[in-house]
Amino acid sequence: MLYNTKLVLVRNLAKFVQMKEDKIKFATKAIHAGVHPDPTTGAIMTPIYQTSTYVLDAIGVDKGYKYSRTQNPTRHALEKNLAALENGKFGACFGSGLAAIDCVIKMLNPGDEVISTNDLYGGSYRLFTTIYAKYGIKFHFVGMDNVSAVEKLVNTNTKLIWVETPTNPTLNIIDIFAMSKLAQSAGAMLCVDNTFATPYLQNPLDLGADIVMHSATKYLGGHSDVVMGALITSNEKIAEEIFRIQNSSGAITAPMDCFLVLRGIKTLHLRVQRHCENGEKIAHVLAAHPKVDKVYWPGFTSHPNHDIAKQQMRGFGGMISFTLKGNQMEEAHKIVSKVEIFALAESLGGVESLIGHPASMTHGAIPKGEREKTGVVDSLIRLSVGVEDIDDLIRDLKQALN
Repeated sequence: MLYNTKLVLVRNLAKFVQMKEDKIKFATKAIHAGVHPDPTTGAIMTPIYQTSTYVLDAIGVDKGYKYSRTQNPTRHALEKNLAALENGKFGACFGSGLAAIDCVIKMLNPGDEVISTNDLYGGSYRLFTTIYAKYGIKFHFVGMDNVSAVEKLVNTNTKLIWVETPTNPTLNIIDIFAMSKLAQSAGAMLCVDNTFATPYLQNPLDLGADIVMHSATKYLGGHSDVVMGALITSNEKIAEEIFRIQNSSGAITAPMDCFLVLRGIKTLHLRVQRHCENGEKIAHVLAAHPKVDKVYWPGFTSHPNHDIAKQQMRGFGGMISFTLKGNQMEEAHKIVSKVEIFALAESLGGVESLIGHPASMTHGAIPKGEREKTGVVDSLIRLSVGVEDIDDLIRDLKQALN
C-alpha cells in the first residue's frame, strides 16, 4: 500500500541520517539534516517539487514517488530534518498543528480515555471536547504539574497522555519523564506538544515520550508566513499508523510551505537563543513593575517545577505571561492596544514580538470558570518575545504599562 511504501522510504532514509548525523550537534543538524544537494542540478536548497503526480517507468516501477498526497520530495526533506532535530526516526508533516493533533486522536477508539493538562491550548481543548468527545472518547483535564493527580486518573481505558510543557499560556512545567512512566504502566501513548520549547531547548523522545507534536507555524517556521503541524516518533508501529492516517485523511502540507519551514529551521538555534535572552530580561523587568501582579516564566527559581525545567530544558524560552493588579480586563485591553513594537496578534514564535490577551483570543473557547481555575484570568497578558533590540522592547512595554 502507498503508506507502507512511504514508511520503507523514510525508514531507509532514517538509517542514512542516523549514520551521518548521530554525532553532529544541533546547529549543524538544523542546517544539514535531511537536506542534500539536488542530484540533477547541484542546487544547495531543496527544490520546491510543485507537482501532484509522478511519471512511472512502468506499472509498479517508480522512483519512490507516485502521488503528492502520499509522497513529496520537499515534504520528505523537512520530515527527515524534523526527525533528526528531535532525535527521532520518523517525521510527518500536516496542514496545521491541529491537523497533527487530529491524527493522534484518530489512533484512538470509542471508549478510550485521554488525560491532558487543564491549562491546555484552547484549540486543542476545542478539538478534544467539541469534536472527539461525541465519538465516545473521554477526556480528563488535570493539573499535570502534580504527578500524583495524574496517576489517580490512570486506568485500563487510558490510551493517551497528552502533555504541553511549558503550557500555554501559564507556562507550567510538566515532568515528561514522570509522565512517560505513567504512560508505560498503563500501556498508553505519551504525546508531548513541544511547540513552546522547540527541539533546541527540549527533546521529549529522549525523556520517554512516544510522539512529539509541533505547531511548525511557530518557532520552527519562525517568520509568521506559514501554517503547518508535525509529528515525530521513533516507534515504527506508531509511525506506520501516522503515515496511514496522513495519507488516508489527506491533511498534508504543501511543498512551498515545507520549503519555507526548511529555510526557517536553518536559523532556529540562532533565533531561539535570542528569544531566550530577550525573554529573561523582560521577565525580570515585568516582575519589578508596580502594576504587575504575577509573572509566569519558568526561569524564576520561585516558579513551580523550576527544577524540572532545568533538568529537561536547555533554556527557558521567549514566552512570558503576566497578570495585572486588580485583575481588570479593561486595563489589559488598554495595555495590549498601547504597545508600538509588540503587535497585537494571535500566534507566537516569529522573529517579531507579539502580545495577546488569552481570555479574549487564544483561550476564548474555554469556559470562563474553567480557564480561571488554571490561571487564565481576565487580566492575563501573553507575550511572544521576538528578536528585536531588547532596549526597544523594554521601553515599549514600560510606556504601555505606564
